[in-house]
Amino acid sequence: MSKRNTQQRRHKIVQQLSETGEVTVDALAEQFATSVVTIRKDLAELEKSGLLLRRYGGAVPLPQEVISDAEKTVSAAKQAIGEQAAQLIRDHNRIIIDSGRTTASLIAHLNQKNGLVVMTNALQVANQLRELEHEPTILMTGGTWDPHSESFQGQVAEQVLRSYDFDQLYIGADGIDLARGTTTFNELIGLSRVMAEQAREVIVMIESDKIGRRIPNLELTWQQITTLVTDNGIQKEAIQQIEKMGVNVVVAQQTTDK
Repeated sequence: MSKRNTQQRRHKIVQQLSETGEVTVDALAEQFATSVVTIRKDLAELEKSGLLLRRYGGAVPLPQEVISDAEKTVSAAKQAIGEQAAQLIRDHNRIIIDSGRTTASLIAHLNQKNGLVVMTNALQVANQLRELEHEPTILMTGGTWDPHSESFQGQVAEQVLRSYDFDQLYIGADGIDLARGTTTFNELIGLSRVMAEQAREVIVMIESDKIGRRIPNLELTWQQITTLVTDNGIQKEAIQQIEKMGVNVVVAQQTTDK
């Protein structure tokens, strides 16, 4: 229970920081009825995960120039990962594409695939699929709209998924715990697990800078994952650890524009 409370509190701190632009240790300690020592530990862990910048007495968002540089790097990584992951898809495959910017990077590389059937829980993904020259058959999960993940979630979505079977699931993550599997801040993880159950192969698409980020909720265990596609920033030691779990690691060669 204590661990769960810690995860929830840290998630709320990040949300509050994005809304207010600044948080203080004293105010957070009072808000969450905990000690200033506990809050300082929270801020230290969140800074380590690249989610904020600590300052005297509290924390602020990362400077805009740092975010901009990170977004350029991540964007290049996403494109490389999307292109590499698309190579795993065969004509006439039945696939699931989960919500998220990394999984959406796959779509631009599907134009040469014929006869695809694609299920998604994200309107953004569905709209991008409709723009393809060879538009696949698109299925939507329906369900309850979750503004945090910008996707449909809940029991209705899970029931719809269980009425189909799929060749592959393409899914992202907020982080990778090398010992356990994929992790996420979102507590709505039921649909992700149903997606994994209904697919013969589970392909995780994630940037290398998220590997080793042991953040709140365990989403999928290594036993549920077939392949991990990442960029060439991944460390050799991490590849070895993941492969020991029985997961195939595919490294996309990210190029840097000059």
